[in-house]
Amino acid sequence: MHKELICVNCPKGCRIHVEFEDKKIQNITGYSCENGKKYAQEELLCPMRILTTTVRIEQANIRVLPVITDSPIPLSRMKEAMEEVKKIKVRAPIAMNDILVFHFLGTEANLVASRSVERVLDNQ
Repeated sequence: MHKELICVNCPKGCRIHVEFEDKKIQNITGYSCENGKKYAQEELLCPMRILTTTVRIEQANIRVLPVITDSPIPLSRMKEAMEEVKKIKVRAPIAMNDILVFHFLGTEANLVASRSVERVLDNQ
């Protein structure tokens, strides 16, 4: 089988061609650097993505806090990741890059705040 990928590692956007059979790579062409080759292998065997979403926040002037994983997680686990995110509720104050969940889903990725939010007191 054959699959064409467009590498996203740099603006060059190489068109990489991967020949494979039963998830075993036979040949990779079209990449101009080792990062492109690695991207093609990963994308075929275990695609990874950064998760960006929001979690609920209390004692803040906003209802949800934007969050992101600090490294990619398997694309195949995105649905599971979103189910876990629905369970998370944090309380202000939160600083940008605060780690909210260490080793999210048992991966190397941490779930971190992608903005700072000050605490708002209830009686104000």
